[in-house]
Amino acid sequence: MTVSPDEPEVVVRLTVNGAAETRSVSPRQHLADFLRDELGLTGTHVGCEHGVCGACTVLVDGDIVRSCLMLAVQADGAVVDTVEGLSDSGEIAVLQQTFLARNALQCGFCTPGMLVTAADLLRSVPEPTREEVREAISANYCRCTGYHAIVDAVMAAAHGTEQKP
Repeated sequence: MTVSPDEPEVVVRLTVNGAAETRSVSPRQHLADFLRDELGLTGTHVGCEHGVCGACTVLVDGDIVRSCLMLAVQADGAVVDTVEGLSDSGEIAVLQQTFLARNALQCGFCTPGMLVTAADLLRSVPEPTREEVREAISANYCRCTGYHAIVDAVMAAAHGTEQKP
């Protein structure tokens, strides 16, 4: 993001996927744009830019956040985990396997946000009901799958019944 001459830059220090990052940013730069443009973490998708679709979902200090609604300066001092970090750490490996095995992804645009949301759910509710899964992912839009396969995949991950692709 280009900063206009009359707009001062702000230094932010945060931990992203376990790595300390220090950058100068525009006070108006959203966290999603910071992650994508400054750090190259393109798994954080930007869809609606209104916090409605869930494609930009990340964890900030362990809480689900719509990164299109949060400014990068608001994340100063925070710990941010993106789908890349959760994938690299192996935290969502079972979810990734079940999403693939259950055909819970098609175009893939919503998948990173769905995976982050599902991982957060399984952390707090290790054995959710189908209704709890539906409620958790209800804030993430998917135009391709109809959600049934996604719910099946999360349930399979929760109950250890994933099928190998």
